[in-house]
Amino acid sequence: MVPGVTHETTHLAMGMAVGGVLIAGALAGRVALGSGEKAVAPAAKVSLKGFIELFLEFIIGLSDMVIGEEGRKFVPMFSAVFIFVLMHNLCGILPGLTPATDNVNMTFALGLFIFITYNYYGIKEHGLPYLKHFLGPVLLLAPIMLPIELLGHVIRPLTLGLRLYGNIAADHAVVSVFVGMFENFWFIPVPAIFYGMGLFVAGMQAFVFTMLSMIYVSMATAHDH
Repeated sequence: MVPGVTHETTHLAMGMAVGGVLIAGALAGRVALGSGEKAVAPAAKVSLKGFIELFLEFIIGLSDMVIGEEGRKFVPMFSAVFIFVLMHNLCGILPGLTPATDNVNMTFALGLFIFITYNYYGIKEHGLPYLKHFLGPVLLLAPIMLPIELLGHVIRPLTLGLRLYGNIAADHAVVSVFVGMFENFWFIPVPAIFYGMGLFVAGMQAFVFTMLSMIYVSMATAHDH
């Protein structure tokens, strides 16, 4: 980090940079996909359009597996969550940069967003009867189940945020230490190995966060409670 620059300033700058990249990527994707028949025709060769289609097929397949076909209406949200988390995670791979997901405030805010979202869709899908599942399967057990269910839901944004923060912070620290140890030995491929590990962790944590988000939405919108 640059001397004299606070962590808050760094995270703000990284957030703005990632936001700019996402906006630019969205515009580029719109241009690449085209309009009319061109937009729905599969890509005939390796291109940005083909990459976007592959990514969307991945998110749709994941959503179908966790929620079912009715979960396809959430695909834009899950795609945005995955890309947002991944882009921030990848910033930690670049020398001298600190990922915003290395800040517990950012990761907790993401967890809180998912918490508000799945409860909103749960109420939207079921109405006020959605709140009945906090009382448990038997009304007689409601005094016991209510605090347990409430506690279980309240800690979800915290666990989501802490899981993401802990893994990214640990990965960033490990990569920084080992790259620093071997930075003067360019002929030893150890830094490349840990950069590869960093890439894997960045992608895996984006996947885990998105998968858990899908599970929470699925549990909230399911019709079996």
